[in-house]
Amino acid sequence: MARALSAGLRRVVEDADPVTGRLKGTEAQLAALVRRGLAFRHPRSPHHHFLTPAGHRARDTEAEPAPAPAPEPAATGVFAARTGGEATVPGTGSARLREVRGAWQGLLELRRMTNPDGAVDRPCGWERAHLVQAAALALEAAGHDPAVGDAEGGYRVRETPQPEAVAVHEPDGAALRACAGTLERAGWQVGEYTEPRTRARYLLASPRRV
Repeated sequence: MARALSAGLRRVVEDADPVTGRLKGTEAQLAALVRRGLAFRHPRSPHHHFLTPAGHRARDTEAEPAPAPAPEPAATGVFAARTGGEATVPGTGSARLREVRGAWQGLLELRRMTNPDGAVDRPCGWERAHLVQAAALALEAAGHDPAVGDAEGGYRVRETPQPEAVAVHEPDGAALRACAGTLERAGWQVGEYTEPRTRARYLLASPRRV
């Protein structure tokens, strides 16, 4: 289990800018937060430090979360978005909403800090390397309902053989089109297709580059 934050580190996290997550503290404090995966140091001068999604969650819940699972790198503050079909739902209610909101805001900040022009309206390199998690986070953050277990209703985001493309399945046509709109607003290129064998409609989504 992760160790609780010291009072000094807790104050640094709580005093972070509410919009950007920018941190102010001593070099030792900021380095300690980076080691815990709660902050990252921007690679460009003046090398400010910012909260990761995990850092935003720690601030919102007033407790440091346990280390998040692979495959996302610790430096980005890993968040397990619901891709649909999970047998175990990773939390519900207001706590989950705060977690999702913090992860999405952290991802927007990551876009701003890592896209060459600072754009937040299109995916960044991390998202292109983690397509399923990135698309699922965009959908969950917008309020779409993922499928639970073997239930038919809800979205499912899955890998595809195509490079830089994920498939989004949703049996309800209106909900599928709503998912398409959400992904487009999040900076993805989306097309709707029909599965030849089952005739089911699905989306193919790819991160927009320009």
